[in-house]
Amino acid sequence: MIVQRVEPAGASRETLYLLGLCLLILALAAAVVLAQQTSTTETQLASYQLDARRDLSAAEQGIYTDLLVALEEVHYLQDETGALATPAELAEESYPPFATDISSVQRGGHSWELAQLDDGAVYLGVSQQTDIAGHFLLLTDANSPLSDTVWLNASPASGLPHDLQQSTLIAAGWKQLVREFDRGVTRHTSH
Repeated sequence: MIVQRVEPAGASRETLYLLGLCLLILALAAAVVLAQQTSTTETQLASYQLDARRDLSAAEQGIYTDLLVALEEVHYLQDETGALATPAELAEESYPPFATDISSVQRGGHSWELAQLDDGAVYLGVSQQTDIAGHFLLLTDANSPLSDTVWLNASPASGLPHDLQQSTLIAAGWKQLVREFDRGVTRHTSH
């Protein structure tokens, strides 16, 4: 007589293999995540600069974004006509922030003008409510090293500077707006 022993049906061995495979997959996934992780180095802004994402109010962020979008249209119209578009022409085409609508009123009611100075052209947005949003300068002259930069002045008595040199703007209280993408979106108003 031959006796053959039959093990009872169980899945303990298969379960161990499956758990081992799951642990291997998790270890590989963790290794990939750690390998792709980048260090977050924080860049230090100059004392005359503001980070457009964290140092501006919501109204100022909206105007800044609108100015960057309108700047593309300004360059397009300048290439087409040979001259910078006036704020009235941009408002007629309904380009924010030049257009007068409910959002422009809620963002400080800026009145816009185009000024040609010896060292460049500038769009000046004078705020009617500096507690909501400050005054804006959009420098557009291609010959200027400050070309296509946006500056903000939260001072109620701010006006057009006599020249567009960086030192003059800084001395008059203007802050250059820059975009830093290495920080969160949490706002810390400091101007």
